[in-house]
Amino acid sequence: MDSSLNARRRSRELRQVAEERLDVLVVGLGATGAGAALDAASRGLSVAAIDAHDLAFGTSRWSSKMIHGGLRYLAKGQVDVAYESAVERGILLRTTAPHLVAAHPYLLPLTKAVSRQQAALVMSGYRLGDSLRAAARTPRRLLPGPTRLSAARARTLAPVLDGDGLRGALLSWDGRLLDDARLVVAVARTAAAHGARVLTRCRALRLTERGALVRDELTGEEFDVRATTVINATGVWAGTLDPEVKLRPSRGTHLVLAPGTLPGLIAGMHVPIPGETSRFALVLPQRDGRVHVGLTDEPVDGPVPDVPEAPEEDVRTLLEVLNGVLETPVTREAVAGAYAGLRPLLAGDGRTDGRTDGRTADISRRHAVLSHDGVVTVVGGKLTTYRRMAEDAVDRAVSSAKLPAGRCRTRKIPLVGAGPRPSGVPHRLAERYGSEAEAVHELVKAHPEEVGLGVTEGELIWSVRHEGALDEGDLLDRRTRIGLVEQDRERALAAARAALDRMGRL
Repeated sequence: MDSSLNARRRSRELRQVAEERLDVLVVGLGATGAGAALDAASRGLSVAAIDAHDLAFGTSRWSSKMIHGGLRYLAKGQVDVAYESAVERGILLRTTAPHLVAAHPYLLPLTKAVSRQQAALVMSGYRLGDSLRAAARTPRRLLPGPTRLSAARARTLAPVLDGDGLRGALLSWDGRLLDDARLVVAVARTAAAHGARVLTRCRALRLTERGALVRDELTGEEFDVRATTVINATGVWAGTLDPEVKLRPSRGTHLVLAPGTLPGLIAGMHVPIPGETSRFALVLPQRDGRVHVGLTDEPVDGPVPDVPEAPEEDVRTLLEVLNGVLETPVTREAVAGAYAGLRPLLAGDGRTDGRTDGRTADISRRHAVLSHDGVVTVVGGKLTTYRRMAEDAVDRAVSSAKLPAGRCRTRKIPLVGAGPRPSGVPHRLAERYGSEAEAVHELVKAHPEEVGLGVTEGELIWSVRHEGALDEGDLLDRRTRIGLVEQDRERALAAARAALDRMGRL
């Protein structure tokens, strides 16, 4: 079945969903929701997956783009969580998304602030993490091991480091996504190829044991979707549909530094946070020349916004940590943008009053699957383990509703684009589109006008035809990441509207 998502398919499948009875309705189209749709559809179940906004509208697009092996969880003694992360990282690297996930080097600068004892402890952690890689059967060729570098070698990978007192650096490797939102799009399209109806701009107003009351946000029409079971995968919004679920959201803020701010930076960096033993700020060079710096871990109270804001306090904190290792400090003016995501962390056991006196950094990243009255809710976890979270949620839904379905198959299902990369296409397209790059390149040759950050109008048209983009926000904020910097977004807005006009959407 065709994996393409577009307005025409949405209209057709929306009518079908309103008339049929489904096995599974998934609410939420972040990584876990899209993963649950793929999991259930690949088991032969009839599935619809809906979202009030767009694919990857929420937390899934605000990550550090790391597919990590759980080193931080090892430091907290959560060996099971760390091993699960290592296993899922290996699946993505080897089988399901090798076109989107690859190994990336990270330096931990050994500055005056890092004692020799702390450096030895961190290197021990890196080696334990490498043992997890081996236990997860991820080949060394896909993920090299850790080593120590001289100060001179460290500065070839990160010339911006302050050389005064620099003893060298610890080099480690971990998985890295080119774009987290593109991973969600690939999962959703793969689900569609297996027969799932993937419907954005459809808001679940109320969940019941027989399905949900849904509103089409484009027309305002309300209708019932009948389903044997419902999976609530709405992340930080899970409690709005299931009041028994209590979450303690945590805000993770990233800075977006303008191109040229950290010249010559090749590797990412782990920068120790003063006063913390196992927390680091991340410095993440991007293919578009920008550099992302993150991330905070601050508790958030009150209503959950659709798009969280990055407070100025977080910006100052991250700049202070970053500048502690740089030869030339980064000024506030170099921060071209900032973004924040909310982690859907469980408060207590998930059914408490939601209050905690501890920091959100101390709350476990384990995921949980809760069920009652025909609704299965999956919360917690992290982007790396989305597939396992989806598997556990579908397992519970199948068991609770006694659905006729086999075991999970998603460990071995390559995502759209995971086939061999074609030759003769620009490297940037091969990185973003994998085996589809040749088809995208044909559109780019027909519509080569650049709209920003190397993205062309042909790529925007591809997103409208095949990736479910319905408006300029979909194009600029999720199918591409041009919109992370407001000035870039404004410059590209006319081109996005032109691409939609060309496709008859505006």
